[in-house]
Amino acid sequence: MSMPAHLGRYAVRRRIGSGGFATVWLAYDEQLDSPVAVKVLADNWTEDHQVRQRFLEEGRYLRKVESPHVVSVYDAGELDDGRPYLVMSYADQGTLADRLEVDGLTPVQAVEVVRQVGAGLQALHDRGILHRDVKPANVLFRTVDTPDGEAVRAMVGDLGLGKALDMSSRLTMVAGTPTYVAPEQAAAEAPDARADQYSLAALAYLLLTGRPPFRHGTLADAMHPLEVAPASTPERPFAPDVDAVLRRGLARDREDRFGTVTAFVDALVAAVDAPDDGSATLLHRDPELTQPGPRPTVRPTVRPTEGAAAPPPRRRGRRVAVLALVGVVALAVGGGAGYAVQRSVAPTDHTVTDDTLAVTVPEAWDREATDGWLPPNGEDGPRLSAVSAGTTSDWASSEDGEGVFAGLLASTKLPEELPAHPECGSAGRTIQDSRDGEDSLTAVYSDCPGGTVVAERTVLVTANTLLWVQVRARDRGTVNDVLDSVRTRGL
Repeated sequence: MSMPAHLGRYAVRRRIGSGGFATVWLAYDEQLDSPVAVKVLADNWTEDHQVRQRFLEEGRYLRKVESPHVVSVYDAGELDDGRPYLVMSYADQGTLADRLEVDGLTPVQAVEVVRQVGAGLQALHDRGILHRDVKPANVLFRTVDTPDGEAVRAMVGDLGLGKALDMSSRLTMVAGTPTYVAPEQAAAEAPDARADQYSLAALAYLLLTGRPPFRHGTLADAMHPLEVAPASTPERPFAPDVDAVLRRGLARDREDRFGTVTAFVDALVAAVDAPDDGSATLLHRDPELTQPGPRPTVRPTVRPTEGAAAPPPRRRGRRVAVLALVGVVALAVGGGAGYAVQRSVAPTDHTVTDDTLAVTVPEAWDREATDGWLPPNGEDGPRLSAVSAGTTSDWASSEDGEGVFAGLLASTKLPEELPAHPECGSAGRTIQDSRDGEDSLTAVYSDCPGGTVVAERTVLVTANTLLWVQVRARDRGTVNDVLDSVRTRGL
């Protein structure tokens, strides 16, 4: 969608971002003299009643809640072409995911973020709404005026997966992000507010320690979480009570967790007992982010307040396993367009193939597998076509490994989002495209363990078949060559 001059009565400044369902624009309310974010349903979903209803439900859920820590919806409307839009709070200071790409947080800042996010979640729960997808990308920051001057406030946003709690017993779709999703939610059991508490506890663990509590590759992994490693380390020590609170919030059995999000937050604040050194103002406000022009390419480094504990380093964990599909099957109600599978062979060294799939790879990628796979949540079904090749048989879990996995799975639509790679230093934007009748999504992550580049691609190759491709290599050129060599036969 090219940039419109206006959306309804709102003058458009620039595009903030886009995904499978919608595009978000920075706009200006000329009547009220205020910047706003306008979220517009993607044009390819206008005629899909289920998707349209889900889009509008987000606005209705948010409208029910009065909290400074939940994104507000100010208005709603419909464009001339029939697409609905929502007018929402503009998060001029970006997301928590943005901030973590720059630097970590001090303990005081981390606890304050958790406190504000917890307040937003509790406000949702008090109105009978479950978020179901608490993660760094869905925590937004906004500049606000206070009696002491400007401050940066955290808000919960993106209720695309949100549901009313009284509907939870009828939920059948598995949804969420593996690193943060509660086991019962991953298992498609009826979730309640304690599922959001679990996700908040996973977020708190990440902010305090600089590493996620789990490295789940799939929702199936999240159903059976391993024991949580102690939060305290010699480099970043915490009192035993901090571990106890985090472990209780991350309890596999929801009956063992705190009764409410507020109870969890109160216990964490008391356990951390960090001195008020002035860093509770969260983050330094970045005035460049409020400008109506393009986002600056060079982002400032966030430094802790003088005297505060040094923030944790940017995460550099081991790469997630090859089956890091983030529940593509479960999220097949999502949509968008991506990079289509190319039907020609790239000029690389040898081809790995089975009856349906083929991919051409460098000569050194000589450890091959063509025996198919069981997609997530497909334990009771037949093995589907899949091929893999790499420098070692365990390339997906080795920091020095390079390789590719390509597999088919049953789906009628693209996923909402591609697998995330928090172990990588940076992520490019998700690219949507459509060629030769094939819609797909592609995302590339750089600065990954071992100095590698990781690419994720999903392609709707037929009306009911999705192709998922993951590539890891030392350089972007090799990644692109391998991606473009993947082809299907007989479909």
